[in-house]
Amino acid sequence: MAGPAAHDSKDAAPLAAAALSTLANHGGATEQVVAQLRDGLKGRRATVVLLFFTTHHALASGHMASQVRSAIGPGALLGVSAESVLAGAQEVENGPGVAALALSLPGVHAEVFRTDQWPEFKEPPTSDEQLRSLARAAGMDRPDHRATFLFADPFSVPMITILPALARARPSMRNADAHGGTPAPILGGMASASARPGGNRLILNDTVAASGGVGVSLSGPVRVDALVSQGCKPIGQPLVITSGKGQMISGLGGRPAMQVLAEIIESLDEQTRERMKKGLFVGRAVTEYKARFGRDDFLIRNVIGVEQSSGSVAVADLLRVGQTIQFHVRDEATASEDLALLLDAQQLRDDPFAGLLCTCNGRGSRLFSTPSHDAAMITRAFARPREADLFTPAAPGEDPTEPQPVARQFMPLAGFFAGGEIGPIGEGVFVHGQSAALALFRPPVI
Repeated sequence: MAGPAAHDSKDAAPLAAAALSTLANHGGATEQVVAQLRDGLKGRRATVVLLFFTTHHALASGHMASQVRSAIGPGALLGVSAESVLAGAQEVENGPGVAALALSLPGVHAEVFRTDQWPEFKEPPTSDEQLRSLARAAGMDRPDHRATFLFADPFSVPMITILPALARARPSMRNADAHGGTPAPILGGMASASARPGGNRLILNDTVAASGGVGVSLSGPVRVDALVSQGCKPIGQPLVITSGKGQMISGLGGRPAMQVLAEIIESLDEQTRERMKKGLFVGRAVTEYKARFGRDDFLIRNVIGVEQSSGSVAVADLLRVGQTIQFHVRDEATASEDLALLLDAQQLRDDPFAGLLCTCNGRGSRLFSTPSHDAAMITRAFARPREADLFTPAAPGEDPTEPQPVARQFMPLAGFFAGGEIGPIGEGVFVHGQSAALALFRPPVI
């Protein structure tokens, strides 16, 4: 293989490349991925390379990382094992796959970290000194911090304490002007290649681990916008929890929870009732200080059962009296509509030059009848005519007034199917289920 690419000028525009191989042989798969990345980077050096690989390649992940580092020479290399991977408009399920996203970000500082090198804390840190210490450990202490990406093993990382701490430690939460008033996003996902402790693999530069978490924080001239498609439709009205404890909701608006839920179901049309057969969910409002709630205001959690004797509803979350909740339903159509709406809103902004998608391993063919649903929808949303084709005259014998097929160029996109998707809702950061978390990379505003 050829040596690493040359460093790029700080004045150059950001550039990205995505790659995918479905070869079962790890050597051949890595060579394919490296060739695609080098071609897409056009001789530029990658600031960060993100590598995603199925369980077929997990045992060889150290060798794969070495090959990528030798050939591409990225400033930082992170990798995570997954049940399935994706790149471009293709999702690879039920077979071997290696996907990668390379980002060349002139002037951007990339700080990598390992969660197992952080001091242990039984509760999320609250003091300013603790938060600043955590920000330094996660590379988020710079005032121009723009995003943090985290990939973790679900069996060994206490996300219930780490994520709230990271969310509060961001400088953009302590100083709203540092990021235009919007908290810098934290995105990523949980490794999903193995259902047993010790079966997953996480890569950070030259090291491979079977536990813990790895991440990278980006600071400097780049914009990262985040969307989390939870794919749910609200039913009924927002309700305040008036009694209950832990995972059990016994009272809503001063009435028995089961009675309120029965009335909501009775009011539904036949199509929505059919959707409810595929699952009932509760959306917990991430803030109570709103007169109206929209789709981005709720954190979606499963309803896991009911207790007939007490008339209570059990939810896969810890709730408290005074919180606002709303019941939701989810199915293929709802999930597709939700993602489409979020992508429509993003198309009103500048074109992104790259995307990172962490989608749930419960989506894909388990949810959608359309192959490669999420990846294909995202790449279509940001497909643009190739610049050369905008000025190509009609060929001899062609009617210049007739529309001609136009070749499209697609935003480089890569990612994986996660065992839990990390992404923001409101100012908080959560581990989601059945969701699609998408990071869109855009040039900085000058």
